[in-house]
Amino acid sequence: MARKEDPEWEIGFFESVLRRDPRYVDVVAILGGLYTKTGRIADGLKMDRRMVRLCPRDATAHYNLACSLVLTDRHRDALKTLRRAIELGYVDFDWMENDPDLAPLHDYQVFRDMINLLKSI
Repeated sequence: MARKEDPEWEIGFFESVLRRDPRYVDVVAILGGLYTKTGRIADGLKMDRRMVRLCPRDATAHYNLACSLVLTDRHRDALKTLRRAIELGYVDFDWMENDPDLAPLHDYQVFRDMINLLKSI
């Protein structure tokens, strides 16, 4: 019998792990995703910021932070963070164009310029 997903149980479990080891990178990433998935956007943003502090050269961490910034209507900060993700090696322009979290950025010329730059590489 398959186990039913229970995001609240998972959040509680991973929060207890993180209390024991606040620098556990994998748990920070998991919690960021779980918080966002369950509508706890502010908590997801906190985890994404923590992830960037723990892994400042991780392109995906910066990408996820950009997504959280968009979800909190901080579009300018999101674009800056997305640019940093690209500088660090994030190249999945197809996902960037289709990621629903980034949809609010589609009307920004700087976003379109980033996509076009990645497509030309």
